[in-house]
Amino acid sequence: MTLAGLPASVLLPGHDVPLGRYTTVRRLLPQRPRRMIGAWCFVDQFGPDDVLGRPGMQVPPHPHTGLQTVTWLVAGEVLHRDSLGSLQTIRPGQLNLMTSGHGISHSEESPVEHPPIMHGIQLWVALPEDARHQPARFEHHADLPSASTAGVTTTVVVGELGALRSPARVHTPLLGAELLFDAGARLELSLRRDFEYGLLALDGAAEVDGAELTPGGLLYLGEERTTTNIRSTDGARLFLLGGEPFVEPLVMWWNFVARSDAEIRQAREEWASGDRFGVVRGYAGERLPAPALPTTKLKIRDRAGNTLSGE
Repeated sequence: MTLAGLPASVLLPGHDVPLGRYTTVRRLLPQRPRRMIGAWCFVDQFGPDDVLGRPGMQVPPHPHTGLQTVTWLVAGEVLHRDSLGSLQTIRPGQLNLMTSGHGISHSEESPVEHPPIMHGIQLWVALPEDARHQPARFEHHADLPSASTAGVTTTVVVGELGALRSPARVHTPLLGAELLFDAGARLELSLRRDFEYGLLALDGAAEVDGAELTPGGLLYLGEERTTTNIRSTDGARLFLLGGEPFVEPLVMWWNFVARSDAEIRQAREEWASGDRFGVVRGYAGERLPAPALPTTKLKIRDRAGNTLSGE
């Protein structure tokens, strides 16, 4: 425990990963010390990137199973296409939520005419057993609940925080919220004791219970907190992740979240054969081939990254 009886926080540095031909992201989850926060199992932060006169984001059609994708922009535009026939441009302050269920494929690209800056995050939510085999679906929410008080504007992207509740459909107790601070603003944020939480900075710097937070890292706040104190001298844009600890063990590989090595190998085979994940129509290019699988069996892990015995 830290001073004032709060659980110890841990700053997790991200690492850079190429995404497609033109975009490099900062991967914040999963990491070896911390695989998940609630059902949040994957976080990529990108930008701010100058894409003036450049293609911007160009991610060809690729498959997903066992998860939801959450796209949140600070700047720029992304055109989403999927195998359900969805065609939707997302802009800052809006939410694209894609639920893969048993299987879906999609592409993500900057429109031909796009703003000069690209900046945002994409996250995955692991689906629990009772939801991961359901049909795929796509949601776009242009208006999300927000409120401003004492120099802090809170927008709830998924879940609920205080009196604010997102219309987005999720399958476990979960929270994703943007916190936008004016310069010099402070916030004492009430938290649920049964959740675990993390914070990342999209812009600017903040102090969270005495720990400094800047873009490029994820601050894991631990479990059993009922409050956290945040202040930003120069103004900051933060994203709060929270959720009830996800107890189902997972196997994650490429774009798949599953429960066993065999499930992953079957999903890869079905993507290669053209089965299960459908076709993304309208994308001007080839779909993304799956990488080669490792020769050893993929490991089943719990939310903390511990290897579990499997099949």
